Parts: sequence; structure tokens; C-alpha cells
Amino acid sequence: MSQVVEPSPSLHTKRKRVVNGRLRHRMIQETLPSSEVSQTIHAENEDKSYYYAGFWMRLWAFLLDMITVFSLNGLLVYPLLRWTNGSGVFSIGPFTLDTILSAMVFFLYFAIMTKLYGQTIGKMVMGLRVRSSKNEPLSWTQIVFREGFGRFIHQAFFLLYAIYLMIAFTKEKRGLHDMIADTVVVHERDDLSDFQ
Repeated sequence: MSQVVEPSPSLHTKRKRVVNGRLRHRMIQETLPSSEVSQTIHAENEDKSYYYAGFWMRLWAFLLDMITVFSLNGLLVYPLLRWTNGSGVFSIGPFTLDTILSAMVFFLYFAIMTKLYGQTIGKMVMGLRVRSSKNEPLSWTQIVFREGFGRFIHQAFFLLYAIYLMIAFTKEKRGLHDMIADTVVVHERDDLSDFQ
């Protein structure tokens, strides 16, 4: 059992660890002058690299989100339609009032949760977060493109779900909806020693 030593206030602490050829974070003390400490911290924040979330983690998060969306539809949309006898009353081509309201709940859930928290309930459970690839706060434009247009492309036809597989093969583990909105999905915690 290793013992963690608390650094003194005059020392700047860096965390590094090499596991399987990859750089991980572990406590190492270095003495730096106070002026270099602020420059180092600023440079670390700019050059911070993230651990991108892979296909399987994102799939499990999405499945948890789908359970949440189905639950919201079961609590809000379907009782409302039964109460008003609105089921099947309105339709535009293949789209009925049921499907339109369910799609709105789907979009609003993903859009609002991603904008406010940077993650949905499924991503919270799996420890994932959506970030702008430019390290800026997520804008509403990015959210609409990611959760609206990007997801619509996936949802339009059942076979287009296969496009999600590109997450497994791209360098930054980005799906088509991530590329459209210029976002990435990363592990929320910087200390990834729990995953080893």
C-alpha cells in the first residue's frame, strides 16, 4: 500500500505516471519558482489532452438515455394523448402526433441536458462529458447541430444507426454528429487510474 505525501505550499505538484506506454497522472513533486508555477498552470490548461470516450462506453450511456427518454414519454406524452384523445388525430405523412411529440421529448432531453450540464443522465452514470473540440463552452448552435441535425441523420432510417460505428475507428472517437457540431466526448475525470 503506497502512502501519498502532501506537498508543501512552496512546491508545485505535477501528476505523472506511465502505464502500458501511456502517460497517466501520479504525484511527483518538482520545485518551481512561483512565477513559473502560474505559467506552467496556464500552459497545462491550454495543452490539456483528454481521454476520449470509446464506442462501448458511449453505447451504454446512450442506452441509459433511451431508457430515460422512454420513461419521459411514458410519463408525459402518452398520458396526455390518452387524456385528450389526440392519438392518431393529427398526421403528416407517416408522422403522427405521437411520433412528433416523442421526437420533441427526445431532442429537448438531449439538447437541454447537454447544454446545461455537458452530459446527459447516461453520460453522468458512465462518467462522460461532451466538450467543444476548441475547448470553448458549448454553444446553442453546436447543440442544435449535434442533437438536432446529427441525430436526425442517424434516426431517419434504421440502417443509418451503423454510422455510429465510426466512433470506434476515428482518432478522437468522434461520430458523425460530433463532426457536424465540432464536439468530442471525453471521460470526465482527469485521474484515470481507476480505469486501470
